[in-house]
Amino acid sequence: MLEIKNLHSGYGKIEVLHNINITVPDCKIIGVIGRNGAGKSTLLNTISGIVKISQGEILYNGEKIPSKAHKVVQAGIVQVPEGRRIFPSLTVNENLIMGGYLASPSEFSDRREEVLELFPILKERYNQQAGTLSGGEQQMLAMGRGLMSDPKVLLLDEPSLGLAPLLFRHVFEMIQRCNEERGMTIILVEQNARMALKMSDYAYVLEDGEIVIEGTGKELLCNENVQSAYLGASVNG
Repeated sequence: MLEIKNLHSGYGKIEVLHNINITVPDCKIIGVIGRNGAGKSTLLNTISGIVKISQGEILYNGEKIPSKAHKVVQAGIVQVPEGRRIFPSLTVNENLIMGGYLASPSEFSDRREEVLELFPILKERYNQQAGTLSGGEQQMLAMGRGLMSDPKVLLLDEPSLGLAPLLFRHVFEMIQRCNEERGMTIILVEQNARMALKMSDYAYVLEDGEIVIEGTGKELLCNENVQSAYLGASVNG
């Protein structure tokens, strides 16, 4: 279980997150929605060790998570950042190698086969430069690279950003599979609030760096304030 307690963090003297409390049970999907600038990416970057904690703590299985980003990955918490951020000059295979640097040779081979089974298009593009892939293919590669670290907790930052509808559905199917088939815990930051809430066991709404609403995904889908601010219309309309 990942627990965020009374968390404050930000950049230098600018505090972005204020008194955040979030519980992430094992094997669940936890959604985080909010407008641009609400602090969603800062939250994931703080969990990842990229942004420093100024107050409060983050516990993973009862122990404080490491303060260094690479040690957070070693602990089993891996982030797929917004905007994909693949290595464009490297091939698909080389990007996967970068993601699997912690694995032994046998583990690496098994993980790569699993990733290529999840994302068959990556197998077709195996020796292609990543920068020449379509946006959707790059998103799949970014997710595949993250999965190469065999995460226990996967942090997804806007996985649907810029995707065509067909690829959008495919990416979310893969997220569901990672959760259901692998028992992977997922924190999902997503611009498509309706989809995020439909997928989430529990969800939080961030505004101006604070949690203003929380509940099950179904509860938030039916919440009038959430509907008017983030869903555009009633879920029944």
